[in-house]
Amino acid sequence: MKSDPNHQPQPRVFGILGGIASGKSAVAKLLAGPEACILDADKLAHEALDSDEVQPKVLAAFGEALADEEGKIDREILGERVFADHQARKQLEDWIHPVVRARIHAGLEEARSLGLRRVVLDVPLLLENDAEHGLAALCDLLVFVDCPPAEREARAQERRGWKAGEVARREALQLPLQQKRARADFVVQNHGSLDELAGSVAAILTEIDAD
Repeated sequence: MKSDPNHQPQPRVFGILGGIASGKSAVAKLLAGPEACILDADKLAHEALDSDEVQPKVLAAFGEALADEEGKIDREILGERVFADHQARKQLEDWIHPVVRARIHAGLEEARSLGLRRVVLDVPLLLENDAEHGLAALCDLLVFVDCPPAEREARAQERRGWKAGEVARREALQLPLQQKRARADFVVQNHGSLDELAGSVAAILTEIDAD
């Protein structure tokens, strides 16, 4: 059978799994490399939150006090509020998730049209909300980033300014890490140096490319 010269090769889609502050974004960058695409749900959610479509709804529901000096929503204050209130979190997700989902699907289509070799989905609730967005089914491979709880807790406090215990509190609302790990095709250990992490990811890519 002759190959179709007009046929674009389909990118291999990676999904990133792991706990909060485990280093998922770092692994996503390493997997993508310079010639691939990362679709970062957190970044897209931040953009959606500041959009004319979502921001007025949030301020009307949760109060104008959430706006900072530039008029943008203070995400730390909002996060503390919605993670303590199931109904508030559900309402916020109902506004943001459809926007993020649409942008991710658009990004996947663009990657296909450009003939990119790889696409990495950095979506924190990739498995939890799969019935809603169906993104896990679009992944060819799932990679779990493993990092000790104490190290993740320290990172969250240092880099995000979170209070002690906040990681555990938020993760209690998510799928257990053991289940996420069990779903993964590959596990990357992230409790060493960046060079060690890069080596582990490179080994995965070498193994995949050899298939």
